[in-house]
Amino acid sequence: MDLVFRDAEVVDGTGGASYRADVAIDGGRIAAIVKEGAAAGCQRPTARRVVDAEGLALSPGFIDMHAHSDLALLRDPDHSAKAAQGVTLEVLGQDGLSYAPVDDRTLAEVRKAITGWNGSGDDIDFDWRTVGEYLDRLDRGIAVNAAYLVPQGTVRMYAVGWDDRPATESELDHMRRLVAEGMEQGAVGMSSGLTYTPGMYAKDAELSELCRVVAGYGGYYCPHHRSYGAGALEAYEEMVRLTREAGCALHLAHATMNFGVNEGRAPELLALLDEALDAGADISLDTYPYTPGCTTLVAVLPSWASEGGPEAVLARLRDDETAERIRHHLEVIGSDGCHGVPMDWDTIEISGVAEAGLADWVGRRVDGWATARRLLLEDRLGTTILQHVGHEENVRTIMRHRVHTGGSDGILQGMKPHPRAYGTFPQYLGRYVRDLGVLTLEECVAHLTSRPAARLGLTDRGRIREGYRADLVLFDPQTVGAGATYESPRTLPTGIPHVLVDGEFVMEDGRRTSALAGRSVRRTR
Repeated sequence: MDLVFRDAEVVDGTGGASYRADVAIDGGRIAAIVKEGAAAGCQRPTARRVVDAEGLALSPGFIDMHAHSDLALLRDPDHSAKAAQGVTLEVLGQDGLSYAPVDDRTLAEVRKAITGWNGSGDDIDFDWRTVGEYLDRLDRGIAVNAAYLVPQGTVRMYAVGWDDRPATESELDHMRRLVAEGMEQGAVGMSSGLTYTPGMYAKDAELSELCRVVAGYGGYYCPHHRSYGAGALEAYEEMVRLTREAGCALHLAHATMNFGVNEGRAPELLALLDEALDAGADISLDTYPYTPGCTTLVAVLPSWASEGGPEAVLARLRDDETAERIRHHLEVIGSDGCHGVPMDWDTIEISGVAEAGLADWVGRRVDGWATARRLLLEDRLGTTILQHVGHEENVRTIMRHRVHTGGSDGILQGMKPHPRAYGTFPQYLGRYVRDLGVLTLEECVAHLTSRPAARLGLTDRGRIREGYRADLVLFDPQTVGAGATYESPRTLPTGIPHVLVDGEFVMEDGRRTSALAGRSVRRTR
């Protein structure tokens, strides 16, 4: 054998009770599991390397169901932000905006639109245009594995542009073809960002047509739906109804209930989902174990202000009369970009800027529209924010649900990113398992491993089982925890000495190795 973990407490991802065993790895797969007290005569496995796992838990690698590492995986081979957490697979292409499929025009536009998520990309060789070509680029070697969702907003940008109108029949046909090609080339599903332009301009009939294409390939729909604030329950119900009519599996992205209007209302969301599940719906969801959200400052603007694309937004912001209309929608009416809730500027903290000369703003709260407008113009829409609008009771309630999985929604860009980017998975294991007892260790590991693997249709990941890929995490249940805080958000976690991707150490004795063992994970029929 290549490797044996000796005397590990195996938390196998099924949710069942842990057990003590030797786990042997050979050729990148789990070759043998010999439980303590096995029948007499059963030889303990030997290997070229033996790791003493006494007192440590061995689990499948964690699957981040909502990641924004689309360029970070290419830019930063180290990628300790995820590898050090025990993440062995990330799902990219989230919130309806990413970098494939594109043509030259669309690529230039999407790069501007999500500079706040991923940087400008000036340091990236965009040598791809299709989903398949992007996945091929990942296959050259990355820190951890990655799956991809076809981004519906990018598809609409490609086929329709930035107009707030229904697609023509020929444009809808073009979008269907783009989604089908992405699925054929290995995407696991389709995402939407229905509070982000231009994806939010799509009506339900258009989304349903695209979901039918996704369903035909056995994929799933992953919407950032139309509101997490005012009308949140109606927005969830819309997605459930739409996907049931289209016959498509549904995975709800960062399924939170935020803003003051939703405090204590998580049970209502779960009741809605349980009713649909009991009626046969195929639904799952992910959350991060924190209360603030994170997005770009431009995202909170009303959708009409973003029609036409980034340059049109900047032109409107320069015009005093139009800027006053934007302020009125934000502060009085409640912008659809801000979930229908009138803006409380005290909740907005600057987490990152694109222009170095604005760095002094990072960590400060926005004191009103005049400041927000100035930042948007001077930073050319590249500003990222934390939005302090969540509720701890809702977070705990939702993470207990039977279809819950973990997703960091980790934006790695900016000087002061949300700590969820570096801390989500050890935060679950340390704070919510060991310290608070919200979940048992076995339950939590299942949420982070086998459940997401099932949603992705993976038959050889997400559990510790002979023949499965050796994506594994060895951690100390007594010390595991998120090092990242709001003050020091890039601090690596504690209590995770070893992480393997396909049998290779990407973290060894708490340090990142040079291994680039990750590859694209493609859905097949």
